Amino acid sequence: MPNAERILVIGCSGSGKSTLARALAERFQLHYISMDRDVFWLPGWQQRPREGANRRIAELVALARWVTDGTSPRTLPERLARADLVIWLRPPRRVSLCGVVTRWFRYAGRTRPEMAEGCPERVDLEFLRYIWQFERNETPKIIEKLAAERREIPLLVLKSHGDSRGLLANLDRRH
Repeated sequence: MPNAERILVIGCSGSGKSTLARALAERFQLHYISMDRDVFWLPGWQQRPREGANRRIAELVALARWVTDGTSPRTLPERLARADLVIWLRPPRRVSLCGVVTRWFRYAGRTRPEMAEGCPERVDLEFLRYIWQFERNETPKIIEKLAAERREIPLLVLKSHGDSRGLLANLDRRH
């Protein structure tokens, strides 16, 4: 893993993608790319137009060294084409739900670091439903995109926050 120069961290909202991606970026001096902040959202919860988002993805994945923290099956092929490693966070949905609610309390009324300015943290029923149904609705798309990749990319699946902490502790011992 220390040889990976382009790492893709994917998983459900609230699973800990941003936390892990930022920690990996810091340990390996990689450019941290937040898909929410750097690609999808503009200030005031305005969604970046698709052409602009596609252009941003192309610019960012062209960088030599990075770690990104977003799933988005629509944009996965472009990111997979450059990734050296995929880390898929797959905790139970109750963990992701708890992560989103905890994040909402932590950043209530404020913008979290991995979100575009002017996008204060929010949670609604539709978002909670998305998380509840993530494994059923999004996982098949992710598996399809991973299977369609023309080359073998190492895939590490972490099923708990403990797995993520263990990975980081193991890297710290080796580093």
